[in-house]
Amino acid sequence: MVEAMSRTGVVLVTRWLAALFAAGTVLLATGGAHAAPASSAAPAGSAASADAQSQSAYLAEQLRRDPVYISDQLPRAVPRSTAPAFAAEAKRLHVPTYLVVLPLHTSGGPDSGLLAGIHDRLGRKGLYVSLSEMGLMDVQTYGVSVPGAQDAQTATSYEMPTDATPREEFRHFVDVLTSGQANQRADKARAAYGGAYNSHEPPALHTSQTDREDQSFLTGVAVTGVPLTALLIAKYAVRRRRLRREEGEAGSPGGRRWPLLELGALALAGLLVFTASQVFDDTTTGDGSVPTAADMRARVDRLAEGLRHNPLYVDPESPSSLDAGRRAELRRRIGTLPVPVLIAVVPTSTDDESQGDEDRLAKALHDRLHRDALFVFAEPTGGGIEIVNYGTPVDSAYLYGRPRDLVYADPTAGPLGSQLDKLLSYLSKAPKSPHADQPYPPRPAPDPAAEQRLPGLFSGDFRAGLFIGGLAALLLFGLVVAVWALARSLVRGRARSLAAAAAPVQPRPSWLRRTAREEVAALTGELETATELPEKARRRAWECLDAAALLVDGDSDGLIDDDATPASLACAIVLARAGRAAVRDPSAPAHICHRNPLHGTAVERAPKPPAGSRRAPRGPVCAACLKTPGEMLRLSGADGSGRQGYGPYTEHPGPLASLAKGAGIDQLTREVRESFGVH
Repeated sequence: MVEAMSRTGVVLVTRWLAALFAAGTVLLATGGAHAAPASSAAPAGSAASADAQSQSAYLAEQLRRDPVYISDQLPRAVPRSTAPAFAAEAKRLHVPTYLVVLPLHTSGGPDSGLLAGIHDRLGRKGLYVSLSEMGLMDVQTYGVSVPGAQDAQTATSYEMPTDATPREEFRHFVDVLTSGQANQRADKARAAYGGAYNSHEPPALHTSQTDREDQSFLTGVAVTGVPLTALLIAKYAVRRRRLRREEGEAGSPGGRRWPLLELGALALAGLLVFTASQVFDDTTTGDGSVPTAADMRARVDRLAEGLRHNPLYVDPESPSSLDAGRRAELRRRIGTLPVPVLIAVVPTSTDDESQGDEDRLAKALHDRLHRDALFVFAEPTGGGIEIVNYGTPVDSAYLYGRPRDLVYADPTAGPLGSQLDKLLSYLSKAPKSPHADQPYPPRPAPDPAAEQRLPGLFSGDFRAGLFIGGLAALLLFGLVVAVWALARSLVRGRARSLAAAAAPVQPRPSWLRRTAREEVAALTGELETATELPEKARRRAWECLDAAALLVDGDSDGLIDDDATPASLACAIVLARAGRAAVRDPSAPAHICHRNPLHGTAVERAPKPPAGSRRAPRGPVCAACLKTPGEMLRLSGADGSGRQGYGPYTEHPGPLASLAKGAGIDQLTREVRESFGVH
């Protein structure tokens, strides 16, 4: 929940909560003082005051020895061994700086008065800073001038992302404060990352475990998806090209290129692997601070030393509602119990050596003290009360079945001292068990160094990414093929439409007259500009033009004759197009598509069938009819039988019908001249 909030919102809320806990603890201390016996309790006001200052007095004493104090309760987040790094950053400020790093609920906030209390007890001028595992909590100056300190705190709260460590936050705070632009940066950060909903967040500083899982998955998808997609598309394109060139037989040049495509895909996959390893090169998360063995055992040693001489240990780093009188009374009552009881009023956190597990803490204390006892752990600022039985003859079911207010210490229900009183009364009535209870050994706490290590990039979700990448490649390839087929279909449809417009199956007389005029004029113009044609091509083109003119312009007036028949007009169009083909390509075929002569020159002329074969000879056809035979050209008018309407061009009188018998262009021009008596 906290990680989902913005950095600034988290800091502000946690400061408020910390101040609330501290204030609540002080108020409970007042109530506890009134509840204590008159012989042992100080006046309510003085008890509350002394108790509220006990934390400040302890921290002031620690800062008197060293201006940087790091709690031993946060070794996983802020190891005590990093104190020199904090001190080095503080020296850059060139003013006396006193720094405390405490757990969140004991670090206070701007309104808790913790830093003021520390200053009063320490009596030294300087810049006072408090941090928690959540980052910068409070900044105060006493007796020194540090311009921009509050603005630097504001800028740091806004500019640092949620995964910034306290060490990185303090370094950033010092950077802002020494930049001389703390006020401007605070305003800029507030405008960039502020707002009612804090919709903008600065980018993360570190690669988290979740980030690494995402990186592994993405790498797997890319390593298989990209090369496989490229390979499939390339092979498909080569295959299409090979089919178009009719080179599908084994050993063709296209087939020999396929291994090269596969090698290229492997090379691309290797390049992606190398690139991913360079981009996602983080091996650990966090700022590199790894706790030492001394850091990890410091708190346990402190608690063990305190409990070795006293059955009640109250954490001096935390504000407590237990005044001196209440503590003495609790110790007296513990001594009257039939079983040994050790009470530790200390906070627990996932950043401590036990990772917030009381069973682990109890085992560590039992191993240090070598004593069987009921270990009781109570949160000093309100929270859970846990009991771990190590070797005492107390009925475990009785301990587990205790009332709810002895499991969860609610600060609003009464002071902690009263709840501990009730707990001791409850324990005094505990039925005995025939044998001493030993808890199950808890699992060892995770190694903090191992927690910071990131899994390998090519592990975890990498395999799942490989599988998904393969599926994605197949889906993408299918999509590409579908789009390609659709585009090809549209292009072919467009080409067919254009072809149908240029060579209709049943052309209207008006279309024939207009097209004949345009084609003859176009051939005339091309012949006038063609200066370097081979003699054969030039002769064919002129013969086509002369024959077309005889068919449609018998008066030689440059106009289409009114009595020109559809067959004559179609034949003139065919001849004009054949002549233009000879001008553009002197090596153009000498035959016309016999299915629809308006298609133009043929690309294939079938050989004559062998003698005695019953199969009719196949006439020459164009490229389109070679792939899919088109419809026969039909012309309007009266056919050889005198019937009106559209009929196959082969049934209309005139030279055009000879094309169906395999006549070539040269033969067609001769027949036209002969039909007009021109030799």
